[in-house]
Amino acid sequence: MSRTNFQELLDAGVHFGHKKRKWCPKMAPYIFMEKNGNHIIDLHKTTIKIEEAANVVRQLARSGRKILFVATKKQAKDIVAEKAKSINMPYVTERWPGGMLTNFPTIRKAVKKMNTIDKMLTDGTFETFAKRERLQVTRQRAKLEKNLGSIADLSRPPAALFVIDIQKENNAVKEANRLSIPVIAMVDTCCDPTPVDFVIPANDDAATSIALIMDIMCSAIAEGNAEHRQEREKNASAQKDKDNKDGDNENKKLRSRKSTGAKKEKDKEEPAVEAAPATEITEQNKE
Repeated sequence: MSRTNFQELLDAGVHFGHKKRKWCPKMAPYIFMEKNGNHIIDLHKTTIKIEEAANVVRQLARSGRKILFVATKKQAKDIVAEKAKSINMPYVTERWPGGMLTNFPTIRKAVKKMNTIDKMLTDGTFETFAKRERLQVTRQRAKLEKNLGSIADLSRPPAALFVIDIQKENNAVKEANRLSIPVIAMVDTCCDPTPVDFVIPANDDAATSIALIMDIMCSAIAEGNAEHRQEREKNASAQKDKDNKDGDNENKKLRSRKSTGAKKEKDKEEPAVEAAPATEITEQNKE
């Protein structure tokens, strides 16, 4: 990361940690100093960790996998929702649904129920219900949309989780650990980084800090998505060329068979000219 980006981290307040009395000793390697009773995060190490996390999400996006963003705290939810939407990634910014990962098939059933209600709204079935039933269905649809609308396109468990504030999102981290799903997280000085696979030591309370790191992660994912699309287009073009070539070869074989068959038929139709016996030719020469 360039010096400019380092300055951006500084300006965004990424280096501000919690008070010393609230710290977790396991975050000691990422702490630069103490100032006025507060810990200051080492931004040089934050820079390295951001690059590492950005490479991970870029590779996952390049392979066509999904990264689930999790942030339910007030100052993060709107930022995360906006950024995740822009790159077409799933996110959870309301209450974490228990069993979201460990009981994923049940969550998918709830999403399918939401899709069924949408279908009823479009095909006219909804209008046949009584007023009370319509009200119940509408409320159910609104509740499902609020909790699960952002993960409607998530057809299988995500390749990784990106979490802001692992203390608040403890259940999400536990479920990901149980299923061996990699966890990438912004970790403040008061948090235990042990359950996190890719730690980004940073201030997870300031909106500016969250927005800056989300921008970096989303840019990396966007690059990965672009590479994935290019690779798919390239493979599709190569497959099309191969199909065209195979078709041309098949046509050549077919034309070759037709010409061979026609030649054989022609040979059958034309009578063969009988050669005169050698004795007759000799007698004719003598005369």
